[in-house]
Amino acid sequence: MDISFEDLNELQLDALKEIGNIGAGNAATALSKMVDRKVAMDVPRVKILPLKDVPSWLGGAEKEVLGVYLTMTGQITGHIFFVIDLDNALNMTQILMGEMAPDREKLLNLDEIATSAMNEIDNILSSSYLSALADFTGLSLNHSVPAMAIDMAGAIVDLVFIEISQHGDYAFLIETDFVEEERSITGYFMLIPDSGSLEIILQSIGAA
Repeated sequence: MDISFEDLNELQLDALKEIGNIGAGNAATALSKMVDRKVAMDVPRVKILPLKDVPSWLGGAEKEVLGVYLTMTGQITGHIFFVIDLDNALNMTQILMGEMAPDREKLLNLDEIATSAMNEIDNILSSSYLSALADFTGLSLNHSVPAMAIDMAGAIVDLVFIEISQHGDYAFLIETDFVEEERSITGYFMLIPDSGSLEIILQSIGAA
């Protein structure tokens, strides 16, 4: 019988939260190296969230957000979903690109520069969290090329979760604040393992 998120005990939840903490730390370190200045992070907030409640957690179904979706492959499979609201997305690209960062209109239209910048940011974040998961579990993991969209949170979540909801009703959500000088950026990273993969993760860390 497959283990689901709602069945987890406190020990198992704590183990998953530690993976989230390490992943957020990896992401802050990677961003610092890329921009050659300190990017700190606040302690991430980790939740097991029903998929139907994700839009509310993101600020409401009508909140305009940028979402990036990837699939996870390797010894476990699943789905990765990174969401950031437009103001935070603009701040993130400004940290990464300085004066060359796209403006709001270019970001909304997902022109080539904006798409390239956000793909690079998501690659950093996804790789950081997956690296933490791989190191913690000893599993070999990869991810697909990202697919990106800008829309209201409810519309993006509905679009992405049509496929994901066939595999489970819950997401492992990590909310992290990255701080660079006077700018603070909040991003939401979600992991939804396919059937059987959560049990493999727990077995790999001795928490099954």
